[in-house]
Amino acid sequence: MHNSDGEMLIVPQQGALDIQTEMGWLYVEPGEIVVIPRGVHFAVNLPDGISGGYICEVYESLFELPPRGVIGANCLAYPRDFLYPVAAYESRECNFTVVNKFQNQLFECTRDHSIFNVVAWHGNNSPYKYDLDRYCVLNTVSFDHPDPSIFCVLTAPTLSPGTAVCDFVIFPTRWMVAEHTFRPPYYHRNCMSEYMGLIRGVYDAKPKGFNPGGASLHSINTSHGPDANTFTNASTCELKPQKQPDTMAFMFESYYFLNLTDYAKNNNVVEDYWQCWNGIQNFHNKYLEK
Repeated sequence: MHNSDGEMLIVPQQGALDIQTEMGWLYVEPGEIVVIPRGVHFAVNLPDGISGGYICEVYESLFELPPRGVIGANCLAYPRDFLYPVAAYESRECNFTVVNKFQNQLFECTRDHSIFNVVAWHGNNSPYKYDLDRYCVLNTVSFDHPDPSIFCVLTAPTLSPGTAVCDFVIFPTRWMVAEHTFRPPYYHRNCMSEYMGLIRGVYDAKPKGFNPGGASLHSINTSHGPDANTFTNASTCELKPQKQPDTMAFMFESYYFLNLTDYAKNNNVVEDYWQCWNGIQNFHNKYLEK
């Protein structure tokens, strides 16, 4: 296949992907991501059988490392940890079908030889993979809950400063030490659509009911935040240093509205999702008394 429409960020959640590209091979396991640029031919083999995960396709720009500003050269995603394929020439005469995604439609053509007969390559428009466990997390060491942009791995920026076609953000294993602070994500609404997914473990804002392979979508200016039990626990517990155990949640955050397909609307939708916020207590008077 090759995609003429956009660049694809692939996040496997179940089963490895053995991806053959014009530039060479990339073996991608759950906990890693792979980016396939627009126009690059590739094929996906499934060594573990059935595979599942998430794909974000962007049309307007390309994924790049976010600007780190005052953070400097260290932390977040290091350029040295991104891996690129080496040429893997394949000389094979066969019935070969190439599928092209063009203007949101699929076309195909046939060849009498492998499309992966590339002896060598150079340039900067190539597929790559990244191990999310290599991400160096930043977090507060005093108080307040930082904006999730400090967990940004890759961004596809728009022409409007401060917004993105897509920010790819992760919430990995990390220490939480903030004092006098509501540690989970605070209740908010903003000018970005937030599509959450879970690769492994538990997401701290919704420890029950949000399972690996699932997803949630909170559209632009839709109020949302942790469920009622998380709110109560985080508002009453003693704030000792706490390590968020083995977990890897992520977010596709976009300046654009996301439309649901008919399949998404009609299959495995949690109809009573909104009830997770029922029972949130008002601690306001209690804090005033203190």
